[in-house]
Amino acid sequence: MIQRFTYYFTRPGYFSPISQRVMVYILFLVCLMVNSLPGFSQPMANYTNETDTIYKSAGSGHEPTNAEYDEVLITLNVPRIGSIEMTAVIYREIVYLSVKELFDYLKIRNTVSADQRTVEGYFINPTATYSINKTWNQIIYQGKKYELQPSDIVVTGTGLYLRSDFFGRVFGLSCQFNFRSLTVNLSTNVELPALKEMKLETIRKNMSQLKNEKVADTILKKTFSLLRLGMLDWSIMSTREMKQSNLRVTVGIGATIAGGEANMFLNYYKGSPFKLKDQYYFWRNVNNENKIMKQLVLGKILANPSSTIFNGITGIQISNIPTTFRRSFGTYTLSDKTEPGWLVELYVNNVLVNYTKADPSGFFTFEVPMVYGNSVVNLRFYGPYGEERSRVKNHSIPFNFLPQNKLEYSLSAGRVEDSLKSKFGRAQFNYGLHKRVTIGAGMEYLSSVSGRIMPFINASIRLGSGLFITGEHIQGVRSNALLSYKLPSNLRFELSYLHYDKDQKAIHINFLEERRLAISKPFRGNKYSAFSRLTINQFTELTKLRKSKYTSAEFLISVVAFGISTNLTSYAVLREKYIPLAFTNLSMTFRLPKGISFLPQVQYEYNRKKISFLKAEIERSIFKRGSLNISYQWDLKYNNYIASLGLRFNLSFVQAAFATRHNKQGAATMETISGGLMFDSKTRYVGLNNQNTVGRGGLMISPYLDLNCNNKRDANEPSAAGLKIKINGGRVQRNARDTTIRITGLDAYTSYFLELDKNSFDNISWQLSKSTYRINIEPNHFTFLEIPVAVVGEVAGTVYVKGNSGTKGIGRIMVNIYNSDSSLVARTVTEEDGYFSYLGLRYGNYFIKIDNGQLSKLKMKSSKEFIRVELKKSKEGSAVNGLVFILSSTDVNFE
Repeated sequence: MIQRFTYYFTRPGYFSPISQRVMVYILFLVCLMVNSLPGFSQPMANYTNETDTIYKSAGSGHEPTNAEYDEVLITLNVPRIGSIEMTAVIYREIVYLSVKELFDYLKIRNTVSADQRTVEGYFINPTATYSINKTWNQIIYQGKKYELQPSDIVVTGTGLYLRSDFFGRVFGLSCQFNFRSLTVNLSTNVELPALKEMKLETIRKNMSQLKNEKVADTILKKTFSLLRLGMLDWSIMSTREMKQSNLRVTVGIGATIAGGEANMFLNYYKGSPFKLKDQYYFWRNVNNENKIMKQLVLGKILANPSSTIFNGITGIQISNIPTTFRRSFGTYTLSDKTEPGWLVELYVNNVLVNYTKADPSGFFTFEVPMVYGNSVVNLRFYGPYGEERSRVKNHSIPFNFLPQNKLEYSLSAGRVEDSLKSKFGRAQFNYGLHKRVTIGAGMEYLSSVSGRIMPFINASIRLGSGLFITGEHIQGVRSNALLSYKLPSNLRFELSYLHYDKDQKAIHINFLEERRLAISKPFRGNKYSAFSRLTINQFTELTKLRKSKYTSAEFLISVVAFGISTNLTSYAVLREKYIPLAFTNLSMTFRLPKGISFLPQVQYEYNRKKISFLKAEIERSIFKRGSLNISYQWDLKYNNYIASLGLRFNLSFVQAAFATRHNKQGAATMETISGGLMFDSKTRYVGLNNQNTVGRGGLMISPYLDLNCNNKRDANEPSAAGLKIKINGGRVQRNARDTTIRITGLDAYTSYFLELDKNSFDNISWQLSKSTYRINIEPNHFTFLEIPVAVVGEVAGTVYVKGNSGTKGIGRIMVNIYNSDSSLVARTVTEEDGYFSYLGLRYGNYFIKIDNGQLSKLKMKSSKEFIRVELKKSKEGSAVNGLVFILSSTDVNFE
């Protein structure tokens, strides 16, 4: 009786699938209660055994009728793939699974005949063909025939169902059915196509992320503009010391001229005439898709000369070196010193790749990614009071590798802005001879140097994953070689040698030879990180009288542990006929309550066997956007002191700072204020910023309701609020008034990946047709991107089947949707209870119709040939519900 009630409650059309399962659970609890009463002492173990017996004996010659089995909704669980709800047939507590639904989910090839009595295809391997035939009650797989009983295969109006244990016997797909929870757990040792596809997709995604090759729906490319103003930077710095005052004003202007980037930085110094050599300006055109010439620069050029040039070079530079950050193959440790607490930004090929804050002694370190091709490494330093914001320090990575058979060149020519008006030229070529060997050659010309033409050759070799060797020879100037070896433990050794020609004039240096050994290693733990380095340098000097040698050694260790930053540096200089110089400097930073930082510092000189100076500094954040700094230094060596007070504010539109310093000689003060301005002509947006904006770009996103779904903004289409985005960089700002989204601080010539959240909107009728964009950012410009949000309509209804036992919903019936031109625009399939819906139609008239081909195969007809519906244009979307189709056998007439 309980079984019959279970079948009744799980019959499709009576209750929802969730309600069915709840009722089955309730009946099971009733079963347990009845089983515990006297006279019902049969253990649960016997229930399982009885089920197994029924399972084995079910294979009889009797073919079940419609009244003897029930179609229900069960859950299929497949390890490492997932779960899915699918239709099944239950007959005598035995589950029959839909062959097509199961094989479709597992990505197994299958084809169903028109009468749905045969399923054919191949299992994983195209040679492993199979055929499941109801007419002959047999399965043929890889030439082997499995004879079945009529009760082993059931054909309904929705498909062919096979007894679940045959999936295990024939195909190795073991299916364990739990009648109480209506679930089937599938296990197998076979690598299913669905699982293989998931693995390959995961590998492809991981590879794309490593190579930065995410595939986007839409790619926005560069646009041409004859003249366009976009960015402006400004800063004012005033200093007063020893009754002298200085004023420096800097204005940076960023524009687009003739499709290229035009930047100009004008500097004014009080008391000094305006000099062109003190200004920095250039025009650059970049096309990374051009194979012959990717960059053209006019104006002040960065030629990376080997010669010593103290002034700027005005001229022209062309190259086929892309501006994009290319694939890296290793890292190179770059460490240096600046002022304590200064912010240091690392740029590789004009792309910001990392930033850090110098420790209490001013030391900082980067793991610079070594990329294929020539790498231009810039460091930008930002002081707490706006000092030296324009200061840029260039570093060159000694290793230059290119992919095999790849050729890169750079040609530069111009005039040096010195008193001699020297002419300069440099041509450099590099070629990837092997994936581990790159060779290069070229020449450099400087008219103010005797000899003038300086040819050079270089090579870089990579042995294994951690051993790099590079060398360069400039005829008549210098020769150098460097070996770098990094162990798996991150212990790195660097050995370099430099030899200068004694008669060379190109490089201003007094040394003949330089030898350097550096050993460094980072340490990391759960609660600490540290970096240590030992450096030994030996120099051979050339004076008017004789050659002399001296050696310097430095041991440094920087540790951050338990919130305390510590730097210990020991330095020694050994020189012939001079007293050795040696000292140790200890700097620390303590984080105290109330947001206070305490920075003590002490230096000890071994020669004097005394402490040379002591320093104490306190820093605290105030008003959320500002900070206060107080320090006092005791100079015990020269019997002096330095007391300082600093105050700075970092507002959203400007940075301002004030500092004063006092010692025995007098007082000094400094005031600075700086900011940036951004302008977009298309949207007439003018915005203020506290960061540098010249040379950078932005993105302006404007989502709108696409009422007619033509992917084009018309005059009457309003803005759409609520769009959520994700982008790999920049600062996102939202304007609630006009729903626009601004992203500032994006690096120029860099490709950014923009992702839109399809679930951003509360209204399900608002849908995004495209969700990913790849955008190439242009300098000094806001890229304008309009996002169409389609407002779509929905049609819904139910398809019933009329039989001997009444009318009930029928699943897997195809419902076609035609527009007013009788063109098929969409298709959907009914669920198990006959319900169907389709969301995604633009406004207009439509015809809803049951698929004639399927009706013919099922030998059925519909009560209505079609239903006409109208979806009206609306901001909220339009919906038509309650559509009804009734199917019956072609031999039965409708009342």
